[in-house]
Amino acid sequence: MSKNAKIAAGGVAVGLLLLIWLPWWAALLIVVGVPVAAYLTLDPSQRRRLRRATRKGIGR
Repeated sequence: MSKNAKIAAGGVAVGLLLLIWLPWWAALLIVVGVPVAAYLTLDPSQRRRLRRATRKGIGR
């Protein structure tokens, strides 16, 4: 299993646990809010590099 697949599986597991313990809107806020907050903490140069890398991956 690749590293990205392990991260995705862990994210799904955490999301399911949050849905069980929290109201659906709170779980959704956490699942969406954490990646957005992480993206906003990046420098502008790091954001450009991230966007460039994801565009390269789409073309493959």
